[in-house]
Amino acid sequence: MRFPRPLQPGDRIGVTSPSSGVAPRMQGRLDVALAALRDRGFDVVVGECMGADRVVSAPRGQRAAELTFMLVDPAIRAVVPPWGGELAIDLVDQLDWDALAAAEPTWLVGFSDMSTVLLPITLRLGWATLHGWNLMDTPFESPEGLLHWLDVAGSTTPFTQRSPGRYRSLGFYDYVGDPDVSTMELDSTGSWTVVGGGDLDVSGRLVGGCIETVSDLAGTAYGDVPAFGREHADEGLLVYLEAAEHGPYDVARALHGLRLAGWFEHANAILVGRTPAPSLDDFSQHDAVVDALGMLGIPIVLDLEVGHTQPFLPLVNGALGRVVVDGERREVTQTLG
Repeated sequence: MRFPRPLQPGDRIGVTSPSSGVAPRMQGRLDVALAALRDRGFDVVVGECMGADRVVSAPRGQRAAELTFMLVDPAIRAVVPPWGGELAIDLVDQLDWDALAAAEPTWLVGFSDMSTVLLPITLRLGWATLHGWNLMDTPFESPEGLLHWLDVAGSTTPFTQRSPGRYRSLGFYDYVGDPDVSTMELDSTGSWTVVGGGDLDVSGRLVGGCIETVSDLAGTAYGDVPAFGREHADEGLLVYLEAAEHGPYDVARALHGLRLAGWFEHANAILVGRTPAPSLDDFSQHDAVVDALGMLGIPIVLDLEVGHTQPFLPLVNGALGRVVVDGERREVTQTLG
């Protein structure tokens, strides 16, 4: 594994939109998010691929070139998109993989559709990438127990995060009406559970992303999790997945596909994020996970703060992780090395 050096105030952060851009009505939130980086002492450069005329910010060749440029520029120490989108998958065969392989690793941050880029960079290059926040989330303060993505990217020692036991069920914030919002309104209670009950203490290299986007990489040269397990994870894997919006039938089919593609061949545990996606009367999101993966005999932990429901628990693809569920204890420790 290759880990980017710790991010420090004074470093330069690149902003580009590998998937969806920013509409004019969201400019206020973008300005607040950029100011949040600058207020922490970072230099910020914004790329040209930021438009919102179409579903993507720019033609795929332009988006791939700008992302590659930022990732190989030694003056840029982290790259973060405003958010995800729909079609980041059209970039994976357009990136200059040779140039990336020759470059010093740079932090690439994001979640949702950005998983489609984060995961291949970790799998193909052995670069650590940071899943869990986007630029538009950056003004938020982390609740007690969790870390901001900037703190994770700046870590020099192992760090532990704990479930705050609260989450947001109210949907997205009104960035147009309140572009300055920085406090997470966590209105509901809930924490991690182990399928079948009991306690758990398990370790492995973290790898994963958004089910709706990374499942389309399975069986391709950009989603070879089994090969990553063989090459980089003598300790085994902790595979984490989260659903953004698909119903449970679609999620079950996607998880079955990942199982058949060997994604859990090296897994010591499977971590599933809390989801805002709907359940059905006869088949819940939890049912979908158990239906597809329950027969593996691998521990499954449900409802981690990973994905599309606040708060955000940032996970580093490639980090050595340890997950503990014991009584009231719900924590994950990551070591960047």
